[in-house]
Amino acid sequence: MKAGIFSIGLDTYWPQFDGLLGKLNGYHARIRDRVADMGLEMVDAGMVDQAEKAVVAATLFKEEDVEVIFLFISTYALSSTVLPVVQKARVPVVMLNLQPVAQLDYEAFNARGDRGEMTGIWLEHCQACCVPELASVFNRAGIDYQVVTGYLEQESAWSEIQDWVDAAKVAAGMRQNRVGLLGHYYCGMLDVYSDLTQQSAAFGNHFEIVEMDELNQLRQAVTDAEAAAKIEEFRERFDVSGECEQSELDRAARTSVAMDRLVETHKLGSMAYYYEGTGEFENIVTSLIAGNTLLTGRNVPIAGEYEVKNVQAMKIMDLFGAGGSFSEFYLTDFVDDVVYLGHDGPAHFAIAEGRVGLVPVPVYHGKPGKGLSIQMTVKHGPVTLLSVVQHREGAVILQVAEGESVPGPVIQIGNTNSRYKFPISATDFLNQWSQGGPSHHCAIGVGHIAPKIEKLARLLGLPCNRIC
Repeated sequence: MKAGIFSIGLDTYWPQFDGLLGKLNGYHARIRDRVADMGLEMVDAGMVDQAEKAVVAATLFKEEDVEVIFLFISTYALSSTVLPVVQKARVPVVMLNLQPVAQLDYEAFNARGDRGEMTGIWLEHCQACCVPELASVFNRAGIDYQVVTGYLEQESAWSEIQDWVDAAKVAAGMRQNRVGLLGHYYCGMLDVYSDLTQQSAAFGNHFEIVEMDELNQLRQAVTDAEAAAKIEEFRERFDVSGECEQSELDRAARTSVAMDRLVETHKLGSMAYYYEGTGEFENIVTSLIAGNTLLTGRNVPIAGEYEVKNVQAMKIMDLFGAGGSFSEFYLTDFVDDVVYLGHDGPAHFAIAEGRVGLVPVPVYHGKPGKGLSIQMTVKHGPVTLLSVVQHREGAVILQVAEGESVPGPVIQIGNTNSRYKFPISATDFLNQWSQGGPSHHCAIGVGHIAPKIEKLARLLGLPCNRIC
């Protein structure tokens, strides 16, 4: 991903204060190189200290198609040299209000005696002077922006910059994502129904409608050797229960190989599916879970019940490196003050607590048929829940909460399920989460990444509703 960077200053200063420009350019280089180390290709427009250079920087960023611009406020600068850059580039802007040091050595500074020299040193450290001016102009121009304030070696400031970089990468990844749509909605789940146009407008992704007929043809072409190799993959990734019949393993393996090919053929980065049918189509839809769990763990999230909004949430979590397992509310333990979440569909095996179990279930509750399913608990420790919400007026909202996956008994019904504790009570969490208006599904990932998700929402221009 490409990111633009430029510094701002005032050209009037350079002949007045010897060495000032060189020092500011040195700070610029340090910032540029450290941001580049976060995995970005930097497009460097250098020091913009007059209106003419602003036009050159704007053209450079536009031509290089940068995803985000980092603006280093090196000293006081005129807002007229900044506005043209961000107006033309039309990408998110992160202002870096980073002083060289945490505290000026006031005694040494005042002992210099030469007020001209001292003014130059002050200007080297007066980054904060320009922040209100730029904010005022950006507000009046309708330009969204972010501010990171600190000093060059302050790790908390760099952690915040890292969050902005990660959020920008995810925003770019969502725009590049091709979401497969296989089958149809689960009839009657009104909360799950999605406006695909609104989803594309919010995230910039492409929806690719794929057909059961094509998947069936791919499945018919699977060889015995390919099916046997997939069963070995099942055994490598899962603890395959001795209760699993060979015929069921073979059935799931053939469907898994076919799904791999469908994903490859259409270059899918995620998929939502559901289908009710008979004959070969029922054979397919009742044997998808094992293979779709493998795909989810390999960064191609798959959501059941045609839950488009939730596969978007799963993809966001996966792009952040947090996983993103398909979940819904299972039950509440009011004695231990925990909430159970899980699902009978594909899981994210990469974030499991221990090995993932592959077990037979005699009935898919609420769905036709029977087959193999996943028994899994999300890794104990910090977790983040994310839901993509669509409100009455059409707005797309990110709803997020942080909690903990905690040890304790889980229900062994051949589903994923885990126990979650939140900073607020289970009762308050359920009430507040539900009142935010999500569907009954959410994506669960490991780690506390709500600040990153809030930054992603800012970059995408979406509201974010943080519950806890």
